[in-house]
Amino acid sequence: MVIYGVSLLSICMLVGIFFGDLLGKLIGVDSNVGGVGIGMLMLVLLVDYLKKKNKLNATSQEGLAFWSSMYIPIVVAMAAQQNVVAAVKGGPVAILAGIGAVLIGWVLVPVLSNIGKEKANTYKSETVGGEQL
Repeated sequence: MVIYGVSLLSICMLVGIFFGDLLGKLIGVDSNVGGVGIGMLMLVLLVDYLKKKNKLNATSQEGLAFWSSMYIPIVVAMAAQQNVVAAVKGGPVAILAGIGAVLIGWVLVPVLSNIGKEKANTYKSETVGGEQL
């Protein structure tokens, strides 16, 4: 199950790395800027498109679901490779960006949870054949 969909993941990752390097060069940084994020966003959009067109079999969908769940550990591992000491020495912007990202995440968790609840309540209130679900 896990091996299915890896080629699609690899293509998205390579394209993301390419565009991340290109973006880094465009802004004058000798580094990859957002390559993993670009690749994962491309993967999500491509999988959604293929599902809608019924071009992705169930086994590949399961394999891609596994790799999608691996996204956070991959990003954490990549972040561990960054030179955090140099970033902190470079100024308080790195610290403020980290604190800001954490605070925004905390604020958005309840908001996103409520969005899911509203959809679930909508489905429960629909009726089928005169009977409420």
